[in-house]
Amino acid sequence: MRALLSVSEKEGIVEFAKELQNLGFEILSTGGTFKLLKDNGILATEVSDFTKSPELFEGRVKTLHPKIHGAILHKRSNENHIQQAKEHDILSIDLVCVNLYPFKKTTIMSDDFDTIIENIDIGGPAMIRSAAKNYKDVIVVCDPNDYEHIILALKEHKNNEQFRLNLMIKAYEHTANYDAYIANYMNERFNNGFGNDKFIVGRKVFDTKYGENPHQNGALYEFDDFFTNNFIALKGEASFNNLTDINAALNLASAFDQAPAVAIIKHGNPCGFAIKENLLQSYIEALKCDSVSAYGGVVAINGTLDEELAKKINEIYIEVIIAANVDEQALEVFKDKKRIKIFTQKSPFLIKAYDKYDFKHIDGGFVYQNSDEISDVEIENLTLKSQKQASKEELQDLKIALKIAAFTKSNNVVYVKNKAMVAIGMGMTSRIDAAKAAIAKAKEMKINLQGCVLASEAFFPFRDSIDEASKIGVKAIVQPGGSIRDDEVIKAANEHNIALYFSGVRHFLH
Repeated sequence: MRALLSVSEKEGIVEFAKELQNLGFEILSTGGTFKLLKDNGILATEVSDFTKSPELFEGRVKTLHPKIHGAILHKRSNENHIQQAKEHDILSIDLVCVNLYPFKKTTIMSDDFDTIIENIDIGGPAMIRSAAKNYKDVIVVCDPNDYEHIILALKEHKNNEQFRLNLMIKAYEHTANYDAYIANYMNERFNNGFGNDKFIVGRKVFDTKYGENPHQNGALYEFDDFFTNNFIALKGEASFNNLTDINAALNLASAFDQAPAVAIIKHGNPCGFAIKENLLQSYIEALKCDSVSAYGGVVAINGTLDEELAKKINEIYIEVIIAANVDEQALEVFKDKKRIKIFTQKSPFLIKAYDKYDFKHIDGGFVYQNSDEISDVEIENLTLKSQKQASKEELQDLKIALKIAAFTKSNNVVYVKNKAMVAIGMGMTSRIDAAKAAIAKAKEMKINLQGCVLASEAFFPFRDSIDEASKIGVKAIVQPGGSIRDDEVIKAANEHNIALYFSGVRHFLH
């Protein structure tokens, strides 16, 4: 038996090689891997000695040789293949262990294009693909995490076809991921990120029990180990719908840096939000906005969930909590609540991935765009359009309302008072309906809107929403502007003595 080991990520390769050698494998290797094995007392043959052909062109050509690919690819059960191998002095390679040049790491560490080009692996993917194609006869290894269970399978004689088929699938996933990243990088560098082809690659984190509905399958996939590193289940398992709501809650609660922000989300939209002197008070105020919708919702906590806050949350049914950190005493509060699910990032404050691009499936394909982020510059550079200016406190509330609006389904309007959301209308087909729905809900919840501020994620097409706002005592409004009737809207604000600011940036969310 013969194994070819040629790896960029060398962790664990020495131990793996020793185990293979003990199982009777002859070891072939290349370059740095060969030197490492030799320095650790492992008897190995360099590939150039095996092929009787030197490495060429600064190592660009070393394994691209018939004695390598023929050794991997010939069928052991085909008499014609066996005869050709003998005629051409091609010996069998029965295990190929390769991981690839660190192209992605290189692009992060360097912008030098020549260096980046040299870190595009050619021989490695070719060997992986060859071994994967001939999986019935060859074991293909591309993940150091698999070393241990491959050795165990060999020792226990469980190296069957199904075992090798699973490794084959993983190998093609590995090379596809590698090539996809290269293509995306080149389009990012030369085509502004929008090339003729776009590859969206994710790695499965876990299966969900089902999708949006019980008849659908579902799973969570991640980019760049984000969930592996920043999503820890302390209690319960996240469903498909939980994950989309957690995403909405996390986006909003993490949008205020280190402020003690608490967001409550139901079906992807905020039904409560506040920033008070501490997280407990923030939760109490957030809940007041719409305690009915909050039932069975998702709570995001930009800080530590402690025992006192846990006891308060436990007074009603909250399905999911995502907190930057969770005390043991807080977890104990929920031990008898079977339905609640608790997740943490084990960090001081909530963390976002800040994906550069966003996409949405439509039937037959997907639409792809730069991700929308509401920047501090946008908020700091609001343009006053009315005669009246907002107070310092009102400006602070306007900034909070504007961020909430940016993370809420269109059409929406958001009312904020004393750093807490007091009303919201979202997902409506007209902005005036959103305004009226928000006011009606506030009345139902017995919330006094007098003195609040109002934000909209897109322009007001008519003055009607301003007129409606004046009836409940709105003191200041922020919106992007850009309507052909902006002058009418500004006139309405002046008539009602409302401060009006334009941000200049629309934040549709469909």
